Amino acid sequence: MLESELFTLLQHTSDAAFSVTEEGEIMSWNNAAEKLFGYPAAEAVHKTCYEVLDGMGPLGTRVCHQHCSVAECAGSNTTEIPNFDMSVKIRSGDRRWINMSTIVFDNQRTGRRLLVHLAHDVTEQKKSEELVHKVLDLSKQLTSVGEAAVRAAPISPLSEHEKHILRLFAEGKDSDDVALTLGISPQTLRNHLHHINQKLRTHNRLEAVMNAIQRKLI
Repeated sequence: MLESELFTLLQHTSDAAFSVTEEGEIMSWNNAAEKLFGYPAAEAVHKTCYEVLDGMGPLGTRVCHQHCSVAECAGSNTTEIPNFDMSVKIRSGDRRWINMSTIVFDNQRTGRRLLVHLAHDVTEQKKSEELVHKVLDLSKQLTSVGEAAVRAAPISPLSEHEKHILRLFAEGKDSDDVALTLGISPQTLRNHLHHINQKLRTHNRLEAVMNAIQRKLI
């Protein structure tokens, strides 16, 4: 297969596809790559992939650079090139998560080796994973708070107004939303929360909400 035939074939893939030399120079850039990354082919071709994409790994380490691990793997005929996730810079300046796989193309006529990268967007998947981690962390925090709350007995019963305040916080509203809903000032709301914490022997709003839930007060 000629390189021109390869580039034509890549134009018909649904994944973003671009080919680079072993030195990282971009030689082809399909329409899906333009759509995903925002750069037209005229801006990407003949630049280096690390210059255009500025790829970063999950831990913030630089993935795209000269003599990167992908190029090193390609240089070894016995090493399989694994697919991987990385964060890349798109034309707008924002960053996007992609999953990248690589195919090695050896041009038998010229002896030149090209690395064909196929990429698809996994940004939403990454956001979901981050959300799950945050929920798990919050769950652990709430569990420890809840255990402490069960051990603390209320000094005196909560008023219906105070229970209403805690219900609003339990629904996920912030202080400004709760004050607006109740038609009171932020300072008045802080006073109510102070009295609630005194009654429940809690130290903050989160503990108070969890204490009230644990005791089925709200």
